[in-house]
Amino acid sequence: MIVGVGIDVVGVDRFAETMQRTPALRERLFTPAERERSVQSLAARFAAKEALAKALGAPGDLEWHDAEVESEDSGRPRLVLTGTVAARASAVGAATWHLSLSHDAGIASAVVVLEGS
Repeated sequence: MIVGVGIDVVGVDRFAETMQRTPALRERLFTPAERERSVQSLAARFAAKEALAKALGAPGDLEWHDAEVESEDSGRPRLVLTGTVAARASAVGAATWHLSLSHDAGIASAVVVLEGS
């Protein structure tokens, strides 16, 4: 049973400008492993975190580092939830989650689907 769906899109150029203007955002938004990625990849990961928050009902108390986007050996992205985000996922009954990322034509996008047991 689906318990949440979220989608988000991010303009890569605008995101890059914001990151240049406010360098501290890189640390605030991303885990150390995520920070090493390209700006297109970071924009997609930001979209993933936003999409996840929407799928969880957009509570205001989620910590950015409690949702990390990792890549499997195949390149497939996956969400790793800890702390505040894992607690919220449990509260809404999410047992598994699915993530799709894309970046093309200057836009990064992400879709998150939460499934209950």
